[in-house]
This record gives sequence, structure tokens and C-alpha cells, in this order.
Amino acid sequence: MAPSTDERIDVVSPYTEQAIASVPAGANADIDAAVAAARRAFDHGPWPRMSLADRLEVMGRLSAEMRAAETLMAEVVSAEMGCPITQSHSIQALRPRLIVDAMIDLAQEYPFDEIREAPSGRARVTREPVGVLAAIVPWNAPHLVTMMKLAPALLAGCTVVLKPSPETPLDAYLLAEFLSRAGLPDGVVNIVPAHRDPSEYLVTHPGVDMVSFTGSTGAGRRIGSLCGGLIRRAALELGGKSAALVLDDADLESTVEALRVGAFRNTGQVCSSKTRVVVSRRRATEFIDALRAATESMPVGDPSDPATEFGPLVSARQREAVEGYIRAGGAEGATAVLGGGRPAGLDTGWFVEPTIFAGVRPEMRIAQEEIFGPVLSVLEYDTEDEAVAIANDSSYGLNGAIFTADPQHALALAERIRTGTVEINGNPVGLAAPVGGVKNSGLGRELGPEGFDEFIEFKSVGLPRDLTVRHGTVAATECG
Repeated sequence: MAPSTDERIDVVSPYTEQAIASVPAGANADIDAAVAAARRAFDHGPWPRMSLADRLEVMGRLSAEMRAAETLMAEVVSAEMGCPITQSHSIQALRPRLIVDAMIDLAQEYPFDEIREAPSGRARVTREPVGVLAAIVPWNAPHLVTMMKLAPALLAGCTVVLKPSPETPLDAYLLAEFLSRAGLPDGVVNIVPAHRDPSEYLVTHPGVDMVSFTGSTGAGRRIGSLCGGLIRRAALELGGKSAALVLDDADLESTVEALRVGAFRNTGQVCSSKTRVVVSRRRATEFIDALRAATESMPVGDPSDPATEFGPLVSARQREAVEGYIRAGGAEGATAVLGGGRPAGLDTGWFVEPTIFAGVRPEMRIAQEEIFGPVLSVLEYDTEDEAVAIANDSSYGLNGAIFTADPQHALALAERIRTGTVEINGNPVGLAAPVGGVKNSGLGRELGPEGFDEFIEFKSVGLPRDLTVRHGTVAATECG
């Protein structure tokens, strides 16, 4: 569909600081057209009325298209936002395809249609698609976050207006090619890169049934207030300030290796990064020395170089924000034991040195606010109770970690940490478990069977006791 205006969005390389592409900038009229297409596809098109088996077949073809182009997708995302290419292969290309595969598997067990029996009555309970979804995704992991929303929403039978970030629209255009070749019907997914005002127009559009947003807590608060006024469903995956608790019996080498990745992947531009490391005073010196040495060994530079582990930040504005936090850390009394400036010899590109602060107190800005860059704070504790209190002393509650030689003890300790996810000794929760946050980290969950729950509406129908009920050609599941 032709854009409604001549306005363009320049996609600028964070490494060269030069424009690498230009795409149409969506205006309100383009949002209207995209929502109208999604509305027609939902209200009158085949997608919501297909059998689950037919939708699974299309999504299986999408997975095959993604597999065939993983290298290309990794290169595209690295070029548009600066993720080091080796990490981009796993985060920005492989994992999104694995999400599609996982949701395909989970969909076949999800109770879309069931019969419930009770002495008080008999009901058919169906889980039907919520309708037209406005999916708004960020720039830090654009393809990954897109598939966290699209895979379950499409399998549930929704139609979608996808609004990529203006910093990273190129991966969405590549995804459009995958969807077309997979045989997705017209109007089921509509892509509109846009700046803030048209994005807000999308959130409040009368043709939208639900909004799923990933991004900053400030923007999420605004979207939540708009949707609340409209009595509109909203799922919000927002910021984090995750703590990693290092207990005295933790193995130093494996803990540092896990945190080197868990705190600094994608140059720290990850909402679940463990940016607060909480270690006992008894081991603080040896831990900081080991973490500093490991971080110093991580190359900074060209994101297209497979050896690079720290690339540039996504934009000049993001670098300015991160540098402001680094100055604030020093002003409030923390000590930068590594980094704190710009890397030598990299005069072009929005780089910041990997930075580790010691002597950080819980009330400092660098310990309370999401920085979204390669900045890590080390906080010290005397007792485990104090360590848990430090971890919970945050307006966020997205992620967390515990490192110890006693995983059983860590399991008990995890119950005391108020966050949506806790990783023990660097073990991820995988794609069959829900992820999301509490407090200012958001509302709702993504992935796992619970990932479908965001995009469905329940319908209950009272039934005569002797009625045999079938959905399509498959008898409804009996529960009771």
C-alpha cells in the first residue's frame, strides 16, 4: 500500500553514523489504512476462521523461511542497531525462530476448546482470538520481541498492526517477506513504522481491540493510561533493574562468566540484564577484580566483526543518556573501577566504554534507574537478609539471579525475591515458561502457554447434559 505522505525515516548506522536506508514514515492516515485492513481480515477474512491445524501449517512455513534467512536477519539487525553480529545470530535471528517453533508445539496442547462438568451445570469454554492487536516493539531486540507477540497472537487467530521502532524498521520489512512467502492471508499482519504521535494514535484507534507494548516504563505508563480510559486490553513488558545475588559459596569463575554475558549482552541494551550485582563484603574485592578482568577481555568495536562483544549504542541520544548516568554515579560517590569514558581509537560510532562501578549504595541513581547501556553496579551486603532487601529495593521486578553452590537453598531464596523471573547459576527459564515483570516492570506475561492467554477472550456456553459437542472435526476436551 502506498504511504499517505512523502515523509521518510532515515535508518542510521550506530557504527558509521551514516544513513544506510530510508523507509516511509507512517502518518495517521497510514494507521487508519492498516487498522482497516486488519479489521477486515479479522471480521471477514479466513484467518480467524481457519482450523488450528491450518494456522499451524502457515506458521510452520514461516519458521522455515526464518531458518533459511537467519544470517541475513542477523546482519540486518546488527546494521540497524549495532548488536555485535555473533550475539545477533543468537538473539536477533535464531531465538525468534525458536520462539515460533515453541509456540507451534504449545498451541497443539493449549485448551482452545473444552467441556467443563460440574453439579451446577455443563459448559463449553472456548478461548477465542481477542481481535485486532496493536503490537508496538522496541529497537533493542526488534525481531525477537516481534515474534514474542506475533507467534502466539497469530496462532490464536488474531490479526495485527505491527509498529516497529523508527530506529529499527528494516527487520520488519524482511519479516513481511517471510510472512508473504509463508502464505499468510492479506491483511493479517500490517506493518507501519512511525514516530510517537502516530503510535499514540494507533494505541487509541477505535478499530484496535488490544495493545501489546514492549519498551520503557514511562511510555508503558502512558499507554496503560490511554488503554485504561478506553477499557482496552493492554499487555506491557517494561523496564528492569535486575539484581544478581552472589552468595559466599558461589564459584567465582563460573559466576563471573555468567554475569559477563548476563549483564553485558547486546552492549547492555537488554531489559533483563543483571545490572546490579549484590556480593558480600567478604568476597567483594576478589569478585570485582575477576569481573573487571573478564570484562576487559571483551573486545569493543565494529559490530559486524565476529570477535566484537561490545558494539555501539543505538543512537547518539542513547549514548548521551548513558554518559549522564556514568557522571551521576561518580558524583554520588561510586567508583568506576573500569571504564567510564569513550573507547580510544573509535572516533566514529556511538560507543561507551564498558563500565563497572564499585562502592554503590542502594539509593544511588545508578542502582535505582534503568540505564540501558554497558554499566554495571556492584553493591555489598553483610547478611543474606540484607542481600534480599537490596534486590527488592527497586521499583522494578523483571528478572533476577542467584549464584551459589547450593541450588536447593537458591530455590528457597528465589521465593523471597519479588520479580517475574529468577535464574539460578545462570540457567535460563527456557521458552516453555512465561516471562514478564511485577511492579513497574509491566503487566502480563509472554511465552509459554501463558503467552496465548494474553491474546484470547473466554466464552462460556451452557449445554444440555446429553449434547455431544464437537469443534470442527475434533471433540472438545472433557474437564471436570
